[in-house]
Amino acid sequence: MKSLPIIREPGSDRAYVECASGKLPVHTRCSYCMNCKGIQVGARVMPSPYESAFSRISGGSVPPEMLMEAAMQFNSLVRDGSAVACNDEKGEGYTPRFASRL
Repeated sequence: MKSLPIIREPGSDRAYVECASGKLPVHTRCSYCMNCKGIQVGARVMPSPYESAFSRISGGSVPPEMLMEAAMQFNSLVRDGSAVACNDEKGEGYTPRFASRL
C-alpha cells in the first residue's frame, strides 16, 4: 500500500492527489475508487467509510442513507488528513467502485 500526499489548493476546499491517472480530486475520485483504502490522519490511517459501508451491505443494493453517511465521513477525514492510503500496486490508476447505469 502506498501513501499519496493530499495537495490542497490555497484559498479553497479543493484537494488533489497525484496517482497513475494523473492529478485527481480527492472528494470526487478517490472516494469512489476501489484502490482507496483510507485517509492518513496524523500517524493513523483511518479506513475509508466506503469500505465499511460495503462490508455492512447484504444483498446487491446500497441504501442511499448509508452512502450519504459514508460521503460525509470521508469528507471529514480528508479535511483533517494529510495523505490517501492507496492500494494501486499495479499502477492502474482510478478504478470506479460503482458501475455506471448510464
